[in-house]
Amino acid sequence: MTHVVIAGAGLAGVACAHELGRAGFDVHLIDRNDYHQFQPLLYQVATSQLPAVDVARPLKAIFAKLPNVRVVQSEITAIDFAARTVVTDSGAEFVCDYLVLAAGACANFFGTPGAEEHSFPLYSVADAERLRLHVRALLEAPSGPTDVVVVGGGPTGVETAGAFAELFSALRTMKHRGGEAEVYLVNHGKALLAPFSEKSHRYALDKLTAHGAKVKLGVGVTAVGPEDVSLSDGSVIATRTAVWAGGESAQPVAHGCGAEPGRGGRIDVTPDLVVDGYSGVYAVGDVANVPGRDGKALPQLGSVAQQSGLWAAHNIERESKGHSRKPFHYKDKGIMAMIGRGAAIAEIGVHRHQLEGPLAFAAWLGVHAALLSDAHSKVDAFMSWAWDYFDRDHAAIVECHGEPKRIVWGNDIEPTITPR
Repeated sequence: MTHVVIAGAGLAGVACAHELGRAGFDVHLIDRNDYHQFQPLLYQVATSQLPAVDVARPLKAIFAKLPNVRVVQSEITAIDFAARTVVTDSGAEFVCDYLVLAAGACANFFGTPGAEEHSFPLYSVADAERLRLHVRALLEAPSGPTDVVVVGGGPTGVETAGAFAELFSALRTMKHRGGEAEVYLVNHGKALLAPFSEKSHRYALDKLTAHGAKVKLGVGVTAVGPEDVSLSDGSVIATRTAVWAGGESAQPVAHGCGAEPGRGGRIDVTPDLVVDGYSGVYAVGDVANVPGRDGKALPQLGSVAQQSGLWAAHNIERESKGHSRKPFHYKDKGIMAMIGRGAAIAEIGVHRHQLEGPLAFAAWLGVHAALLSDAHSKVDAFMSWAWDYFDRDHAAIVECHGEPKRIVWGNDIEPTITPR
């Protein structure tokens, strides 16, 4: 039986493992966590809209009906493209016929002093839970809450800033002292949501401002300390909560595989998703620079990750049967962002047809439900929760009285999530 090792269990890795498992391949899926996390909803964990366990599902539950997909929970310490081997921190070595690198991304701090030590990235469920618990502790502390500074004006930054602004606004309405906190969004660029249209830039800025966020454009972060953030215009914002959404790069494990990293520390791949010069080795998702039809690298989106993982599986199937590989064709589902409850922006399809408000939220809902389909059988539960989220605000009540609202996926064993 043809043996495939997949390094990473994000959207790309899970999609690839599903397809290969159904096709009868012998698959080892290796990840540091025992769960698959749904990264687009991490900001809602951080702002108490969801509990951490509801954006993660145990990998063993996902692949329960595919016994030929064996899940290995372990930290990957080394990958050798030439030998097609993966080594883990337990000392185990996996040698395979095909290797798929799907290790994902991590925060890129661009050498900013103190950023790695003192800010909160949002690239894992553990990251999100750590930020939520940190903010909750500040809200309960005798010294009172402090402002939140979100660094970066892309979708993650805009969504996180909007959610925190709404949380603090609701706390003000409830006469909770947490309502004294302010939210700042600092973006080095001149516009929010840079890949979007000019109209979307204005919409995002207007909505964030309406929610109470203070937006600083064209200003960079020069340092992050335990009690403040320093900006390139000479100003300093007092804060103990700096959320880093200012860029990403490939996971460090990609840097020693044998191939020279490209832009963002990611692995450059050929149009058929193979690492050039390494037979039987693929790189997919956020760890790879995946070329689009124009030859330019596609953006780091969940839909790109999922589709590239599935396409790599199809090409492995073709190779194993002696057929030629096919170049990846991405089906562009658009770009979208939530800008707080009741506000969303979406630009759909290759022609970027623009939607705002409830229609944009419906598009967001459809795309995210499709991304969830491989990992969660009860997508209807997600749909029901999401419409409820769009309609009502639960976060302020959570911070004062209880736990985040559950999606309630089913009776799966909950994953092990430890804030780091």
